[in-house]
Amino acid sequence: MPKMLAALYNGLDTVEIKRIERLDPGPGDALVRVRAEGICGSDLNQYRKLTESETLPAGHETAGEIVEVGEGVDPARVGQRVAVEVVGHGKACLTCWYCRQGQYRNCPDKGDYAGGGFAEYVTRNAVACYSLSDNMTWEEGALVEPLAVSIRGMRRGGLIAGDTVLVLGAGNIGLTAIAAARALGADTIIATARHAQQADLAKRFGADVVLDPDSDDATETVHDLTGGRGADIAVETVGGFGSNATLVQAVDMTRVMGRIVVLGVFHDPVPTDWMEPLLKEQSFIFSVCYGIMDGRHDFEMAIDFMGSGRIDLKPMVTHTYPLTEMPQALATAYDKTTGSVKVQLRM
Repeated sequence: MPKMLAALYNGLDTVEIKRIERLDPGPGDALVRVRAEGICGSDLNQYRKLTESETLPAGHETAGEIVEVGEGVDPARVGQRVAVEVVGHGKACLTCWYCRQGQYRNCPDKGDYAGGGFAEYVTRNAVACYSLSDNMTWEEGALVEPLAVSIRGMRRGGLIAGDTVLVLGAGNIGLTAIAAARALGADTIIATARHAQQADLAKRFGADVVLDPDSDDATETVHDLTGGRGADIAVETVGGFGSNATLVQAVDMTRVMGRIVVLGVFHDPVPTDWMEPLLKEQSFIFSVCYGIMDGRHDFEMAIDFMGSGRIDLKPMVTHTYPLTEMPQALATAYDKTTGSVKVQLRM
């Protein structure tokens, strides 16, 4: 079996670059030569918390070129530039109830595909390889996934034109949420950002006002900007370990009968006071990954927005590294004093 270079977590704060077996495409599959791969917040958490060695590479923000296809796939797809839906559609059985609803991430019969995009190659269902617009760069291709996450969150939250949207956090998902909200018709967008480089990009991507989340008057400012009501939709993108601070802010800053979309991942149980959201009749909506809603996959919408120029996320990419420098790439992504926002691998 052919070999490929891959980056594997090898215990706390360590990464090993080694050659592993490459999975050849089976029926319905495509083998993709990875050209750009983004480092996500979940990758950083894994890098910091994992104590056992990986046997397969992680990585799910993947763009590359189809170099080989399996039986049943149109040979004309070889050479296509694609964004790969690694997590759900790429592994899904495509026939179960969840797959028929377009909710591939929930498929209980996912195929045994080897690893993700922190490698030279990745193999997935060919139908999960979404063709990029001709004018899109590799770096934009690797931003399709985080933008799709935010598009789904906005769609799940029922965003309608004219809404005031509050985005808590301006990391990778927070920034794509701002861009998605603007493209989908939000009127006023208020964001919180902890780092200067995040605040600058938040404004560039469509935020009208950017607040310091630690400011004592942040909640008061949101209410002042909304005629005393609060935001129509709050999008929580921070998550974290053991703190409910952003959930409390979301409740406080959102209007009566408003919607709170939770995109951030909370790794530990957090205390929650349900009295205020109960009295305010707020709706909590949880959104994970992407899928098909109203006949369109979130990846397709992300590619359309970027390919048409309605969303330009290229300024997010502040640092790029080769795969062989994965340890330094992770360290840079983790250390925001470097000015990092989105760190990508280029291959």
